[in-house]
Amino acid sequence: MKRMSLIKLSCLVLVLPVCGFAQSTQAAQARSGLDLPGFDKTVRAQDDLYRHSSGTWMRTATIPADRAELLGTNMPAVVDQRIRAIVRDLAVKPQASGSSGQKIGDYYAAYLDAVAIEKAGLAPIKPLLADIAAIETSQQLATWVGGAQGQVETPIWLWGGFADFMDPGLNRVMAWQGGLGLPDRDYYLKLDDAQFGKARAAYLTYLTRLAQLSGQALPDEMAQRVLDLETRLAQAHTPVSEARDPARMYNPLTAEELMAKAPGFAWEAFLAAAKISRGDKVTVTQLNTAIATAKLFADLPLSDWKAYFTLRSLDAAAQVLPAEFRAAHFEFHGKAITGAQVEAPRAERALEQVTWALNEALAQQYVARHFPAAHKQKVGAIFNNVLAAYQQLMADNSWMEASTKAAALDKLSKYKAKIGHPDSWRDYAALDVRAGDAFGNQQRAKRFDWAIKAAAAGKPMDRKAWAMSPLEVNAFYDPMGNEIVLTAGILQAPLFDMQADDAVNYGAIGATIGHEISHGFDNMGSQFDGDGVMRQWWSETDRQTFAALGTKLAKQFNGFEALPGKTVNGQLTLPENMADLVGLQIAFKAYQTSLHGKPAPVVDGYTGEQRFFLSFAQSWRVKRRDERTLQLLVSDPHSPPEFRANGAAQNIDGFHEAFGTHAGDTMFKPIVERVRLW
Repeated sequence: MKRMSLIKLSCLVLVLPVCGFAQSTQAAQARSGLDLPGFDKTVRAQDDLYRHSSGTWMRTATIPADRAELLGTNMPAVVDQRIRAIVRDLAVKPQASGSSGQKIGDYYAAYLDAVAIEKAGLAPIKPLLADIAAIETSQQLATWVGGAQGQVETPIWLWGGFADFMDPGLNRVMAWQGGLGLPDRDYYLKLDDAQFGKARAAYLTYLTRLAQLSGQALPDEMAQRVLDLETRLAQAHTPVSEARDPARMYNPLTAEELMAKAPGFAWEAFLAAAKISRGDKVTVTQLNTAIATAKLFADLPLSDWKAYFTLRSLDAAAQVLPAEFRAAHFEFHGKAITGAQVEAPRAERALEQVTWALNEALAQQYVARHFPAAHKQKVGAIFNNVLAAYQQLMADNSWMEASTKAAALDKLSKYKAKIGHPDSWRDYAALDVRAGDAFGNQQRAKRFDWAIKAAAAGKPMDRKAWAMSPLEVNAFYDPMGNEIVLTAGILQAPLFDMQADDAVNYGAIGATIGHEISHGFDNMGSQFDGDGVMRQWWSETDRQTFAALGTKLAKQFNGFEALPGKTVNGQLTLPENMADLVGLQIAFKAYQTSLHGKPAPVVDGYTGEQRFFLSFAQSWRVKRRDERTLQLLVSDPHSPPEFRANGAAQNIDGFHEAFGTHAGDTMFKPIVERVRLW
């Protein structure tokens, strides 16, 4: 699962008993919860745990033509199916005007109405394009860019709803680098890479097509100017592997201070148009990039910026414009970048769009139907068990100095968990949704969402709010709130199954919980204390020791080849690889503790310890197109799934003991080569 690292959130501490679940029940049902038909027993777990647990599935599963990847857990598809049923139920019943039900129905129907979209043509977007065409000064340009926040990803891109790193009770807006149409700076700058070159050519074709379809003069020249501008932006961007250090990211600045540090851009006009109150500080996360980008705003011709924002706006709105725009959008974003072969059915995209626009209205109904209180209680117990295992592991650590260890244990004692869903829901009364207005609905939904985030800036953090939708199949750790979030979407089989045995639940959701807990002590999370304040609470000796262990792990992952000639970036993926390793380690310890010294039953032919590791491996089951793998290799801080499974397991003593590995087995790693962070 992908996990966001620096997001606001805080919540009530769950006070649940630390306990194991009855082994007698597991033995009686004699059902592990593993996908046995997906195994490939011609591959030994000692040689490849991932393919032993999933090889038949990998060989026989087919990626849908409209998708870039297929998740073996199938959880997103299950969530979508359930949301589809909710939308369908709302559609067959009369809904009061102004109600969430009416808005969900009208938003969904308008997006589906391709005939109405075709008939409207470019009329809905013409006022927006006219506003861009009317820009005559740099001040007006900055005002337009500020007003576009939430609508289009601009070169200086504001994110709302973050806690201040030094004062986590205060809500801050972050200014982030953005504005690239290709997935990452490498696509623009690695000119000798054939795959990136192919993507650049496809992007230029797409930009040209957008210019042609919208009636722009000299579309070929316009597209080239935009690609050249984005290449300059890419040169200014901080590499992803260097962009996640909180100490470097923390640059809280007012508009006046930004004018002094990053001249060339009308920051006051920009922030005023973005509805950020005068005098409020914005956390500029990549300051050097902001300085270079501001200079580009001053140096490049206004006509180039207008061309750029024209095509970026058309790209952002393509899905609610006539069919030729949608087709061009898919040819680039779908085929060229992710490798998808056909476009997803319109109904699926409509469901995706309405789920984004009225997310919590749908989530409220989803959890009422599909997330009973018993799920929250059982997951809470697993969380407490895994947290207790981490506390014991930390207490027993031999290399950490006493002062650092005391602060670490204090931090662990303050961990919180948000499980399933928030206790209160967003009010959509102010969102204007109109029947038959797909483009307008999309624009108003984006403005509505940004207005909420902008209004919260500079105010106390809402400790009950969630920054992640309960409908997402995801989990993450928030260092400023010192809490983990586990959505209702992720708390379903096979990652969490009320009917599966403990070995399988601990190997899947237990390892996920352990992963998120461990982020509080990685190279990012360790910069925040138990109260969410960024400060140095590690001794320098301890930090150097931990960094050396990380370097050892990074070298292991640098050796994994994901595509011919393309290896994992061990430094980019290091925090997530560390979290996978520690998460697996402490989940295994928690599982063993839950047995209370008794042996686990053999189920489906595997011991409890073996089922634990097999469950972990199956939880990463994904089949991807090469284009998607390439995209993620350069931009995603997570390693490809097979390396997440095998790379973590081969460093765990318990894996080698469970499967009896020895020298000559591919998964075998001598004890002296195993990385043990704690």
